[in-house]
Amino acid sequence: MATHNLAIILKNPSNDAEFLLLKQTPPPKFSEDQYDSYVDSDLWDLPSTLLNLQLDHSHSGIVIQGDQSSHNIDLTKFDVQLALTGVLEKLGLKVNDVGEWSLFKYVEEAEFGPGFPVNTVFIMGKLLDGNQNFQGLCKWMSTESCLTWLLEVKPCSDRVGPLVVVALINDSLQSAARTLPPMLRYQEYPPGVVILPMRSKTRKPFLTTNLVIFAPKQVSDTVGDCSFVAHGDALIVDPGCQHEYHEELKQIVACLPEKLIVFVTHHHLDHVEGLSIIQKCNPNATLLVHENTMRRIGKGDWSLGYTSVSGDEDILVGGQRLTVIFAPGHTDSHMALLDVSTNSLIVGDHCVGQGSAALDITSGGNMTEYFQTSYKFLELSPHTLIPMHGRVNLWPKNMLCGYLKNRRSREESILKAIENGAETLFDIVANVYSGVDRSLWTAAASNVRLHVDHLDQQKKLPKEFSVQRFHKTWVPFFLRWTCAYVSSRIQFKCPKLKISSLLITGTVIGIAGYLLGKKACFHLSKTGKGS
Repeated sequence: MATHNLAIILKNPSNDAEFLLLKQTPPPKFSEDQYDSYVDSDLWDLPSTLLNLQLDHSHSGIVIQGDQSSHNIDLTKFDVQLALTGVLEKLGLKVNDVGEWSLFKYVEEAEFGPGFPVNTVFIMGKLLDGNQNFQGLCKWMSTESCLTWLLEVKPCSDRVGPLVVVALINDSLQSAARTLPPMLRYQEYPPGVVILPMRSKTRKPFLTTNLVIFAPKQVSDTVGDCSFVAHGDALIVDPGCQHEYHEELKQIVACLPEKLIVFVTHHHLDHVEGLSIIQKCNPNATLLVHENTMRRIGKGDWSLGYTSVSGDEDILVGGQRLTVIFAPGHTDSHMALLDVSTNSLIVGDHCVGQGSAALDITSGGNMTEYFQTSYKFLELSPHTLIPMHGRVNLWPKNMLCGYLKNRRSREESILKAIENGAETLFDIVANVYSGVDRSLWTAAASNVRLHVDHLDQQKKLPKEFSVQRFHKTWVPFFLRWTCAYVSSRIQFKCPKLKISSLLITGTVIGIAGYLLGKKACFHLSKTGKGS
């Protein structure tokens, strides 16, 4: 199942090479100067709107020429007239201002999750009169001018959105994505950056980890340039697909050049589980990874040599430069990667496509460093953020400021709970995350512990609150959470069971979990999301 959008390619009557782009509406501001001072540059894209199903199955007055069956779409099921009227209104136009419409393309989105994919119907028409006054909301552009904006990026300059790229640009480029197995669905945005969600052992609400692929067609002639930490003809980021999808990963690696670079943002299983496959398929591949991350990656995942990176190194892939960014917070050795030519920032698990990211306290996660990394990303002024879970974000500064605001809001709630008498980890989590599913409380607990440390560094905690005693309540938290969580689940399925037996069962499970030590705690938090 999928939702649908309608996007229009409106041709210029006086220049057939040009089409109309609409300035996109940015997300709402925060009404706080500390966040609203960070402003994303203008984003231009094809005019589009939601395409709803027909409610009364009445015949649309709009005729769309073209063979719909060849595009695997039946437009008679959708209210095309309502959608087209609405999208033209954004331009100050009416339906009769445009000549004949034809079906141009139907694109099915990859399943990034957690919601349904958003498939897009592209239709093309030509404006009858080009002398329209669009009052700065629209501009005529060609594919060549769009490519210049996309591939010769200057920070804070105007940007081109993904609809243009998917509809008009990608097919004209000799992208390496053309050689990928045809059954795989991916997104290529910006051009040359292929994002392929693959099933992984991540945590809800996500089911996939994005495999990011760079494989420029041009081959660099600066192989001897020692300013680059690694040279290659292709690069992949975070091969974390689970075992059932390793065959697909094999096919992907087989499609890429042999001179391959593998970059890992951090060690969590949903980011490295496919490393062993790459090692088998291409033992000459170069692995780039932080030293601390490498120590946490199992020998079964990668037993060959590697190149240690710590930030500020440059990588050369074909003729394309990428810069390694040290980005601690999620873990102590978390890394990001900036594609310099498109100013796209791969952020690992610092941000996710929906909700917020949990920090891994068992691997050096640190709230102070998380804040510092967020501001470092803001100063880079990226044109897009590419998380490893979920869709590309087109409003990077807004997203990062939203994360900062959310973290500060959580911190204020934690401080308020402490000031109102909460002393233990369980009491604080139960207070602050009362509306959150209890299955996520273990990940939330890690963030609370790190927030308390951050509050302590800022000297904001009440004098009578003991941070040392607070941290000793981690084991009681785990036992209480296990009892409550298991009890609620069993009672839901078997309501006739006595509550005493449920508590005993939960306690036994909790104690067993604790006896597993750090390994169990690490397993619970290693890919945590949503807190």
